[in-house]
Amino acid sequence: MRRWFALTARDLRDLLWSLLPTASALWISAHLVTGVRVDSPFWLLASAAVLAVGDLLVRPVLGPLVAVLGPTVTVLLGVAVQLLLLHTALTAVPGLDLRSLNALWQVYLWTGLVGVVARWLVGSNDSRWVVRELLHRRTHPAGGPPGLLVVQIDGLSMPLLQFGLHSGTLTTIARWLREGTHQAEGWRAQLPSTTPASQAGFLHGSTEDVPAFRWWDPELRRVLVSNRPADAAVIETRVRAAAHAAGRSGLLSRDGASIGNVFSGEAGHAHLVVSTSRAGGSGRPYLRYVARPFVLLRSLLLTLGEIVKELYQGWHQRVRRVEPRIPRRGWYVLLRAVTNALLRDLNVSLVAEELSAGREVVFVDFLDYDEVAHHAGVARPESLDALAGIDRVLQTLADVAAVSPRDYRVVLVSDHGQAQGATFEQVSGRHLRDLVADLLQVRSPGTPTVTTATGGEVRGRVDVLVREFGTHTKAERASSRHEPEDEPAPGEDAVVVATAGCTALLSVPDAPGGRLDLDEVERRWPALVPGLLGTRGIGFVVGRRGGGVVALGPGGEHDLVTGRVAGADPLAGVGPRAAGELLRLMRFRTAPALFVHSAVDAVTGEVHAFEEQVGSHGGLGGWQTEAVLVHPAQWPVDEDLRDRSVPGEAPLVGAVAVHEQLQRWLRRARAEAAAPLPAAAGSAAGGREVAP
Repeated sequence: MRRWFALTARDLRDLLWSLLPTASALWISAHLVTGVRVDSPFWLLASAAVLAVGDLLVRPVLGPLVAVLGPTVTVLLGVAVQLLLLHTALTAVPGLDLRSLNALWQVYLWTGLVGVVARWLVGSNDSRWVVRELLHRRTHPAGGPPGLLVVQIDGLSMPLLQFGLHSGTLTTIARWLREGTHQAEGWRAQLPSTTPASQAGFLHGSTEDVPAFRWWDPELRRVLVSNRPADAAVIETRVRAAAHAAGRSGLLSRDGASIGNVFSGEAGHAHLVVSTSRAGGSGRPYLRYVARPFVLLRSLLLTLGEIVKELYQGWHQRVRRVEPRIPRRGWYVLLRAVTNALLRDLNVSLVAEELSAGREVVFVDFLDYDEVAHHAGVARPESLDALAGIDRVLQTLADVAAVSPRDYRVVLVSDHGQAQGATFEQVSGRHLRDLVADLLQVRSPGTPTVTTATGGEVRGRVDVLVREFGTHTKAERASSRHEPEDEPAPGEDAVVVATAGCTALLSVPDAPGGRLDLDEVERRWPALVPGLLGTRGIGFVVGRRGGGVVALGPGGEHDLVTGRVAGADPLAGVGPRAAGELLRLMRFRTAPALFVHSAVDAVTGEVHAFEEQVGSHGGLGGWQTEAVLVHPAQWPVDEDLRDRSVPGEAPLVGAVAVHEQLQRWLRRARAEAAAPLPAAAGSAAGGREVAP
């Protein structure tokens, strides 16, 4: 009985503290809006209490309803409920008077804005507001094996992690490492160092036949782009089959949740996942986010704030003449705002929902840093600011995990790093597409066709958001945007150029498998390979010769099968593992005729993206293959999974190795939980359960 009263007193104290921010924001709003009368600040505290109690009473009633109505109706219903609760709070409490519905809208908007500004002034983590209610719960783990929360920080490299620890950017990760709860180490992101390849490995246990972010597919005879829902579904089907053939299953196949990822990992609970995206669905997972007073509003206001911030920071880069840089305008401004505010808060809410449900494994991807770094630069202030925002989210998620019904362990992983540099177009003065087109026509009959495949990586995630939350008409429009049927069919003697960061894949659709031997390439287009190698900004070209694969450079070549080097080694600047990884990629069924890689600066590690990106990944050089793994100290990395093929190095190599390590940790946790405890230990555990 004493324990019950102690907990109740603590809950009341927490409730009062939680009401103060809302009451304060209402008080400021009431003084800014005409049409609202407040006799005493005390009544605003009572009004905040009405909002909180109303929210707790209404959401359980709405839950079964929105489960069948879908996310779109859930958003509309959530906003309506917020306004209704606010109206009740301002009219049912003595000492308050609301004189018009127009004043209601103004109070709603001003209260949200005041809350955003106040939390910004005190340096608070805005995402905590999204899950504040959950943080006041005090549940005891229900027993069984611990759960696993995997947070992917998209694009974070190990060198940047180390810099962030020293600069104060990554305060949460730094605290975990210094307190000894976690350990950090780098792992090697194999070629291609890009999100779909790494996530295929993490979530399914295979990266087979994923040669880049986008490529011409010989089976479907069209370009596959991993951020298109239809294409992501095709890729997932393939990697899942390859993984099953190798005896591996999806990381999330046992009551797991996939949130904001490219692939599902065979999860039974998938939200904002590209490969499983569809119109409609249940709105229940989004109810807390859209129905809690001011949460959605604050996210929208923060999104608008990110737009203003991006416009200022882009202007500031131009004024200071920061180099290298690219124009920061158009769709990117909105994409950055959505990923760094709305999607971040929504992901936090969805993760909190799944942790509260006790899922065994929850895997979430935060794109914030990667998107900003592509356009601003790898370690520029705005990129580090986005990274700091994710770091603050980590503490929020750890706090939610601590009050969840399962004992969770938190693992951080990145899918790749990034390398910086001026774009290929800035260095060479022309786009790769135009260069290839000109080279094909030198001493070649006819007019060969060059089809290019480019596009923003994050755009697909925003399309998924529109697809799931929009009406069916808008969802279908989002799903069909840039879909295969909109692409011109490559004609005879055509070349498809698919760019991905500092790499480009050249395929020949009228050749078997889209591939030609180098001798046949020279016969058809004698100027192509020499012209590419003679262009500033291109480092090497990989192709097939006879039964082997060779990397060609301006002054020599490297046989990837025998290891023989003639002349200057074109791979000298990209590390000892490069040859093996290039050979592996060129043996994929989806490999191109020619694999083109930008030059890599031997001193700075800078590369030249074939897209409009200052920071890029997908290839070799710089930090793009130096990914991160931060894991609980009691879960060490297994020594037999480390690769020791390079003297003095012993990292995990490839996303499949990370997948295997995650699966081993889970299997051991299940085995330890299933093992019977000694009688004495069991008694001690029971004593701890009833201790005050």
